[in-house]
Amino acid sequence: MTKNYYEAIKERRSVYNLTREATIPEERIREIVEYSLDHTPSAFNSQTGRVVMLFGKDHDDFWEMTKSSLKAIQPEERHKDTEEKLEGFRNSYGTALFFEDYDTIESLQSKFEAVKDNFPLWSYQSSGMLQYNVWTSLSAEGMGASLQHYIDPVEEEIKSKWNLPGKWKLMAQMPFGKPASPAGDKEIMEASSKLKVFGIN
Repeated sequence: MTKNYYEAIKERRSVYNLTREATIPEERIREIVEYSLDHTPSAFNSQTGRVVMLFGKDHDDFWEMTKSSLKAIQPEERHKDTEEKLEGFRNSYGTALFFEDYDTIESLQSKFEAVKDNFPLWSYQSSGMLQYNVWTSLSAEGMGASLQHYIDPVEEEIKSKWNLPGKWKLMAQMPFGKPASPAGDKEIMEASSKLKVFGIN
């Protein structure tokens, strides 16, 4: 990682204008994802997060698949804007698909009956942390990314095409690549409207 932790947190942004280039080798991208999978917190250390990395033709196929699936269900006038957005994602370097393994979640629910309803919520929280860890780590290496949520139209087709387990639940997609332009300014709310502290002088 080329930046310290606080710099990485501050500079991680949604970057949509990406190129088909990378600032680091594919092997380094894989290391980042593996490290994030190993060290992201999860309930009972269940490690329910799963990631599928798509490069090259597989990356292109995913966004073409998403575009076709949405075209079938969207009004034509709305799909034009969507298609332009998806084409931008396809023109990035690669895509990370984030899943949660519901075989593991359901197993935990059967073992811990008293808190079984919490496991899906804990799973969502862990997935969010995993997505953030990958995103921030890529950003620290000079890569841009954004988080997308095209789920229902493509989930089953994804599992079929890449032969993924049926109990893997798709959570998000993260297209990434070298930024073609920097993200815009980010407005920060006043701390007093977000944070309350009690018990200290």
